[in-house]
Amino acid sequence: MSAGDWAQTILRVLDTPWPYNAAHSSLGSDDVDVTPQRLHPAFHGSLDWHSSTHMQWSAVRMLSGAAGPLDPATTEALAAVLDDRLAPGAGAAEAAYLRQRPSFERPYGWAWAAMLAAATRDCPHPRATTWARATTPLAEAVADLVLAWLPRLTHPVRHGVHSNTAFGCALMHEAFTALGRDDVVAALTAAARGWFGADTAYPACWEPSGNDFLSPALCEADLLRRVLPAGERSTWLEAFLPGLGAAGDPLLSVPEVRDRTDGQMVHLFGLALSRAWQLRELAPLVPDADRRARMLAAADTQASAVEAEIINGDFMSTHWLVSFALLAEGARPA
Repeated sequence: MSAGDWAQTILRVLDTPWPYNAAHSSLGSDDVDVTPQRLHPAFHGSLDWHSSTHMQWSAVRMLSGAAGPLDPATTEALAAVLDDRLAPGAGAAEAAYLRQRPSFERPYGWAWAAMLAAATRDCPHPRATTWARATTPLAEAVADLVLAWLPRLTHPVRHGVHSNTAFGCALMHEAFTALGRDDVVAALTAAARGWFGADTAYPACWEPSGNDFLSPALCEADLLRRVLPAGERSTWLEAFLPGLGAAGDPLLSVPEVRDRTDGQMVHLFGLALSRAWQLRELAPLVPDADRRARMLAAADTQASAVEAEIINGDFMSTHWLVSFALLAEGARPA
């Protein structure tokens, strides 16, 4: 892994305007122009709104040293992109768009928007204070939308793609904890425990589905790791995934991708990275040393298997995989 290579990938994909999936819901006959920069002055390029958002999160994290040192030219190039995208007017426009369309990018894009806002506040770059001001209305819009949404969601979404409830809630729990929004954190905690707290004996053998980039099992376990009291986490995890880390556990194997250009099939590259991230986070909760070691070894294998795709893969991979690689890298044991 090279921090410089990851940074260059971020710069390249954010500067790739087409193809772009707008996902725009027109509200009238005068609202059919889906030109990306007009609709989304902050989050255009990188194929779609959510990928542009989390690749900008990746840029902020790289400027915070998350993947190692960068040379001065690359540092300045990343900062210049963020200066352009995270200007105050652009952030306000994105917040207004979310408020006008309260189901847009729910919850995946919301989660990454909150993570981006939190990352700008923790970034040591001297211009990060400007990016933080720009993302403040965005974070406030997401917070309001989350507080309105959670009481209405009677059942969580449990599949392995964007609308997975546990993944979005886990990232938002992390982001709003960092942002000091205790009200949002409390609402997420209560909802997660209500949806998932009594779950047991998850059938891990049913995973993965053919276009998963998330493991429903590991997303749920990661969320409960965050919201349960420390003394309850291992007991809950053992009841929910009693075979986690055992020999033959299907969650430890590297997913196979047979078409590196298919935007749905390459989701499985992301699954390997998200598994690596979550296996590393969950390993300390597993009491058996052999199982812990197997989980950590599998995480390394899964991350290594995808390494080339992060920077040299098809655009359907490169436009988003850096973000998941950074999550996995951040969870690597010291």
